Amino acid sequence: MARIVMKFGGTSMAGTERIRRVANIVRKQQAAGHEVAVVVSAMAGETDRLVNFCREANALYDPAEYDVVVSSGEQVTSGLLALTLQSMGCKARSWLGWQLPVKPVESHAKARV
Repeated sequence: MARIVMKFGGTSMAGTERIRRVANIVRKQQAAGHEVAVVVSAMAGETDRLVNFCREANALYDPAEYDVVVSSGEQVTSGLLALTLQSMGCKARSWLGWQLPVKPVESHAKARV
């Protein structure tokens, strides 16, 4: 058994059918006995859409609020992936950064873990 980290970008997460494909890939790794952690991006185009909303709301936006808005795209896809995996009988839970003992090293939008 190995611990595996898998990363799926926006194109892979662009809609429920593609999320189901990703879930099948993850499910196969779990079925092989691996512990799997998955990192997902927002759906294709979603981050750009959210950035534009921030700019329209306030061209001089607060970096902390900007991060809240822009990170919501990843929150949606991680939740949808967890729900899809659960529907396949897999143990799955989505986690957000604030729920884990992760401490960033730098400022908003430039943080390193």
